[in-house]
Amino acid sequence: MAIKDNPFAYAILGCAMKVHRTLGYGFLEAVYADALEIELTNAGIPFEREKEIRVSYNGQMLKSAYRADFVCGENFIVELKAIKSLSNIEKAQVLNYVKATDATAALLINFGSTSLQYEYLTPQKRNSDLTNSAR
Repeated sequence: MAIKDNPFAYAILGCAMKVHRTLGYGFLEAVYADALEIELTNAGIPFEREKEIRVSYNGQMLKSAYRADFVCGENFIVELKAIKSLSNIEKAQVLNYVKATDATAALLINFGSTSLQYEYLTPQKRNSDLTNSAR
């Protein structure tokens, strides 16, 4: 499924685009998170920020937890970066979060480049699919 086929994900991406258009690139990730929180609120998109998510391994809950930048709706992960460019490392990490937490999907958003970069990740996406460049 492409992001345009998921109106909820598309709306979140629209909020991120507005933040990037307004602030540009060069700020720390926390600045973009604060601005995205405002945009999600203004758009009426329900979310929890810095939500702790427990991860299971072979049916057992691990002691270590994962803290998502945002969980929108019931279980849609939004991870933010402010780096030069997204790599397969960041994409694989977020894909693992999706798989380990039973999230429906995730948006990995990078505010650190001249153009907003994002990757829409679903549990069905294979690691070999991560070779595509971010949009």
